[in-house]
Amino acid sequence: MAGLDRVRIDKWLWAARFFKTRSLATNAVDAGHIRLNGERPKPAKDVKAGDMLQIHAASGDFVVDVITLSDKRGGAAIAQALYAETDESKVARALAADRRRTFVDPSEQIVARPTKKDRRNLDRFRDG
Repeated sequence: MAGLDRVRIDKWLWAARFFKTRSLATNAVDAGHIRLNGERPKPAKDVKAGDMLQIHAASGDFVVDVITLSDKRGGAAIAQALYAETDESKVARALAADRRRTFVDPSEQIVARPTKKDRRNLDRFRDG
């Protein structure tokens, strides 16, 4: 939006469509899921063009550079014009999506009471 030089971080996150409501954005900032230039901000902290945000949202983890500011929520194309996601962030999100897609839960293979071997496999899975 033209003429803005600073916007509250919770408003910007909502306008950029990282969160569905402004209260969800405020809660995420309060919970420490947002980092502004490597530091933990408060919801009223101003964001400006050129800042870097690390965002941990339900839709994934993002690292974005703020390009322009807006305090009003618009369409998806307008929201995507507010920021530029880093290449490392895109690669990390693609890898995480691939891991979720190919994940096989070991407990799904157990059809009855777990045997000793099944229990050992589950323990090995939980420990890492």
